Amino acid sequence: MGELVSVPPFVRVEELSDLPGRVVLADVRWYLDGRSGRAAYEGGHLPGAVFVDLDRWLTGPATSSGGRNPLPAPEVFTEGMRALGVNDSDIVVAYDDQGGVIAARLVWMLRSTGRRAAILDGGLAAFVAAHPGSLTADEPTLADTDFSMRPWPAEALAEADEVVGPDVLTVDARNRDRFAGEQDPVDPRPGHIPGAVNVPCRENLDGQGGLLPVQQVRDNFAAAGVDVASSAKVISYCGSGVTACHNLLTLEHVGMSPGRLFVGGWSAYSRDEFRPVETGLAC
Repeated sequence: MGELVSVPPFVRVEELSDLPGRVVLADVRWYLDGRSGRAAYEGGHLPGAVFVDLDRWLTGPATSSGGRNPLPAPEVFTEGMRALGVNDSDIVVAYDDQGGVIAARLVWMLRSTGRRAAILDGGLAAFVAAHPGSLTADEPTLADTDFSMRPWPAEALAEADEVVGPDVLTVDARNRDRFAGEQDPVDPRPGHIPGAVNVPCRENLDGQGGLLPVQQVRDNFAAAGVDVASSAKVISYCGSGVTACHNLLTLEHVGMSPGRLFVGGWSAYSRDEFRPVETGLAC
């Protein structure tokens, strides 16, 4: 088999049929408030889509140092992808009902290990708008696959000891109220990593959950001090390494270096009482 044609980190609904290879649609609905993504999938999903359980296949056991959603062992991720019928050569297009900010976790995991994957721009709503009445409760029949086990790439990851300093640009993907420390419903201390800047991933989306035009996204990052020259220094984090992936993929989409992921995020950093914390929006 020749070299596989790459795919961009975001694809539109109308581009699905033109992708260069077998496409696997992946439903990655998951909710911070505890609602069941599986139940949402069973209530109606894209035709042929498989359900990817974030807690089972995209997350390892929570720890104080690793945060609420650390990466799973490569063996677990491999088992999950094989169980869902994903091959190494497939193109996985992942979606949710939150503008892709959850689906981004699966897409980042696949792309970082050399697979072809993308977020469906606009997600479930965009597909339904283009294909009214198309949602189904039918689940696809899955076959054995050749999905291979690969380690998580160290060069794409950052640790807690690396997120503060003059040689990094730490970008927080959480909403502004959580960044400022006005409230935090899930982690022990409110606030953010000292010196971090705030680019809420949801502010790169329009009212329908689609990605904003490229220049507008670049302007959003530039307002926080992230440009082409500085993007290689970016370390992206959020509460627990899920929505931070959306910022990394968005940076790649607009032609900048995607930077590295601090998977533990605020859930890990804030649990270490010896690490300093900042509040407010001045950063």
